[in-house]
Amino acid sequence: MKFPRPYTLKEVADIIKADYVGDDNFLIYGTNEIHRIEKGEIVFVDHPKYYDKAIQSNATTILINKEVECPSEKSLIISEDPFRDFNLINSYFRKFEKQEEIISSDVKIGEGTTIQPGVYIGKQVKIGKNCIIFPNVTIHDFTEIGDHVIIQSGTVIGGDSFYYKNRGDSYDRLKSVGNVKIEDEVEIGSNCTIDRGVTATTIIGKGSKLDNLIQIGHDTIIGKKCLIASQVGIAGCCNIEDEVTIWGQAGFASSLTIGAKAVILAQSGVSKDLEGGKTYFGYPADEARKMLKELAALKKLGK
Repeated sequence: MKFPRPYTLKEVADIIKADYVGDDNFLIYGTNEIHRIEKGEIVFVDHPKYYDKAIQSNATTILINKEVECPSEKSLIISEDPFRDFNLINSYFRKFEKQEEIISSDVKIGEGTTIQPGVYIGKQVKIGKNCIIFPNVTIHDFTEIGDHVIIQSGTVIGGDSFYYKNRGDSYDRLKSVGNVKIEDEVEIGSNCTIDRGVTATTIIGKGSKLDNLIQIGHDTIIGKKCLIASQVGIAGCCNIEDEVTIWGQAGFASSLTIGAKAVILAQSGVSKDLEGGKTYFGYPADEARKMLKELAALKKLGK
């Protein structure tokens, strides 16, 4: 999430009343989660196991629960509870606001676009030209939709991410302040759910086609001209490169990369990165030819 203007280290630390390491006027441009962090942004870390990863990442400022050695070009904000304070910073810049209208008055809708009855559209949404949004679609705040997009009934774009911290007797939710971007010529079937980024953008690439009943997790990037069949579930922070085909009921763990033009056969469970240009099957998913040979060998053993 980008701040409305650059904020100084002192200004951001003051929001959560925290100490900091660095120059008062050190500039910060936004917040982000570790998987999508960019230069100039804050990332949080609350476990020693991940200190080095956070400090060596693109993050310019690290919200951390212990003062550690800090590179000269970076800064620290010291917090007793970085998870809590990351939420506080995000909430300061992007508060939840109750909406009284079915379609927000600040929505921008392009020429030739049809919005059917029963569609809910949140604040600061942009919809391009010649789109068709069918009845009972929900489009949450800050979503961006390109030209010639079709979204079928019952789909929800921009719901909150599934991201929680176990507090022992309860779970704390990491607040979602990112958005969703649907590029040109995308078609989305009925009853799909595409979660907004935690702090960045969930993207559906140009020309991709999604069947019914598909779940896309937060901050996942679907490339161009992908085909995804019904009941596929893709967890957060995945990178699905261009022209990947995914058949029905396949499931993906978080933070995976699937190479361009890979084919994932039905009901496969993907738990690791996969190279492009190959066909995969099974759980854990592996090259289809290899998996089918193994199944044939097991069948012979049973005789």
